[in-house]
Amino acid sequence: MSKELNRMASPSGKDLGRSLSNIETAKSHGVERSRLRSIFIVVTCTAAMVVNISNTTSVSISLPTIEKDLVIEQEQLQWLVSAYTLSSGCLLLFCGRLADLYGRKKAFMIGTLFQVAFSLGCGFAQDGLTLAVLRGFQGIGGAATIPSALGILAHAFPPSKARSIAFATFAAGAPVGGAFGMIIGGVLTQLTSPHWRSIFYLAAATAGLIGISGLISFDADVPSAERVKRIDWIGASLVTIGLVLIIFVLGQGEIASDGWKTPYIIALLIVGVIMVGLFLAWEYKLERIVDDDPSRAVSFWTPPPLMRLSLWTRERGRMAVILVIAFLNWSAFIGWSFWVQLYYQNYLLLTPVETMIRFIPMFIVGCLCNFFVAMVVAKLPLVLFIVSGTLLTAAAAILFALIDPSVTYWAFGFPSTVLIVFGADFVYSSGTIFIAKTSLPHEHSVAGALFQTMTQIGTAFGLTISTIVFNTVVDRESAKLGVTVNSSGTNAPMSAQLVGYKDAQWTSAAFALMAALLAALFLRSVGIVGHKRVIRHVDSDQTMAVHTGSSEPPTPI
Repeated sequence: MSKELNRMASPSGKDLGRSLSNIETAKSHGVERSRLRSIFIVVTCTAAMVVNISNTTSVSISLPTIEKDLVIEQEQLQWLVSAYTLSSGCLLLFCGRLADLYGRKKAFMIGTLFQVAFSLGCGFAQDGLTLAVLRGFQGIGGAATIPSALGILAHAFPPSKARSIAFATFAAGAPVGGAFGMIIGGVLTQLTSPHWRSIFYLAAATAGLIGISGLISFDADVPSAERVKRIDWIGASLVTIGLVLIIFVLGQGEIASDGWKTPYIIALLIVGVIMVGLFLAWEYKLERIVDDDPSRAVSFWTPPPLMRLSLWTRERGRMAVILVIAFLNWSAFIGWSFWVQLYYQNYLLLTPVETMIRFIPMFIVGCLCNFFVAMVVAKLPLVLFIVSGTLLTAAAAILFALIDPSVTYWAFGFPSTVLIVFGADFVYSSGTIFIAKTSLPHEHSVAGALFQTMTQIGTAFGLTISTIVFNTVVDRESAKLGVTVNSSGTNAPMSAQLVGYKDAQWTSAAFALMAALLAALFLRSVGIVGHKRVIRHVDSDQTMAVHTGSSEPPTPI
């Protein structure tokens, strides 16, 4: 490694030409701003994350009410949640690339406009199909705002303690947003006259305020320093279609007429995997063309890649490990949230408000956890955050897997609710800081979008696998009692449902434990990520760290 770094420190000939073509010219975009304005930048980006996540959880807790009001079949009810995840998850990479090229502030503003317009539309929807379609368009707003927010924070705060605090705060918006959505969704659904429609009215109003705050506080967009400003439309089409098909199949497989054996489910899954494979091959080809001959004229057929595959190999492959861990841990976190919510409402028969009260600790602990992470991320190694975070997530799921419904909430429910936030925040905060530090300035939004995409796919994957486990276990336990479960599962004995809830939580725990194992094996030598050094990449597979403003030779992290 040291020989490689020495070679990079003094390149010559072809290496020098390649290095100069691949590095974004370092420029100082120093912006004079007050501390208050800097705070507003962080608050605005964090609020965007809170709203993005709460747009899913607030609807989840109101599904029983929406089902009755709009007379939606239960097996189609999940699309009111999945439609948002589908569009936001599949368009993240494309929107992240647009933000990097044409302006993160512009992309953020457009995203908030989408959320305002289509949140209002959802509030006025009169049937389930219209609501599901509008939810899909609402998700496009999230796909635009979140990668843009990551890029805005990375540009606004150079590597320092301030950046660590900013990213820790932003990352805390994910678990806090999950809790906020459950809390506000339960209150508005049960205690307001428009019931579930109030959720969307509030989302529209909040998105509008976020847009105004961003318009005032964000720095002006800085033109991209990339030599060629073209969109990889072929790659964008391939990855978007592929992800749409895969996430659609993950959501529809369990409720299709013949389940996973349904012909169109099998066909769409195969096509989706092929499309993603073609995307990866296409991006590999584009990256090789750009790296082998930087001076080559770029045409429609050879634009810069939408996502450089070498991004996955940064830090000797640890970037890929972080992304897989994000996928697994978010599968566990969302699975925990989903099944706990159903356990409270469908098994304990609690009202939305009674359910909401039990999630309040998530909101409080999330805020405290953010402060803790911001203070110590520059003092402790990454592996400690990731391993402890994934183990805490697993512990939260295990507590519900062992729950005794006859005991008090404080014995199992409360400690599980506290632990799940620490687990999610540790992984999310340290992971986003690592991603921001390991990516180049002109690809911050794309790198952030990749991280978000992995969590979105993790959401669909985690819910799909845990749902398969739940349905299988309920059918098995019901058969033991001589009951044949109907298609909607409404006649399943309560004892069988309880076993299903527990085994679904064991599934979530397994995801988190796999993530912990990966972290322990591959992240031991990463070191501290929240310090003041900047990572620069001289080639697609080469990494070195330099002190800002220092003339010392580069040293590995």
